[in-house]
Amino acid sequence: MNSFPDSIIRLIDRFSRFPGIGKKTAQRMAFHVLKDSKENAQSLADAVQDVKSNISTCSVCGGITEDDPCIICSDPKRNNSLICVVEVPADIYAFERTSGFNGIYHVLGGVLSPLDGIGPDDLHIDSLMERVKSASELIVATDASVEGDATALYIQKILESDS
Repeated sequence: MNSFPDSIIRLIDRFSRFPGIGKKTAQRMAFHVLKDSKENAQSLADAVQDVKSNISTCSVCGGITEDDPCIICSDPKRNNSLICVVEVPADIYAFERTSGFNGIYHVLGGVLSPLDGIGPDDLHIDSLMERVKSASELIVATDASVEGDATALYIQKILESDS
């Protein structure tokens, strides 16, 4: 790969940092950008820049938004007493695609993972405990993994000790 021009090497390196994108896929993507029109390449660059400039975290749920609070948290038709706890903002959109959930969300910002050095203080659990005071039902929708299960169990233990 050292025979590629430096700008191609940098682009391949940037693409390969995306989750699930290896060096070969990154190389195909870089060459696609190269053969595409300058307008399309500029459109891609503008879209990336827009996301970095315009997207922030909702101060209520921790999801992503261009306006604070997000469209879900500010929707008066939502059931504010039903909270679905998710790991990351992308999980919200998986639920929203089903059109079957009318509550609100709380993003933890990850899961407990002692091996990775992620403990309760690294997650948005304190703000969840504040929000749950006004909720009638809490759905913990963490991944079916050791870390996800441990996080759900930790939340359950905290809720049991507070009641």
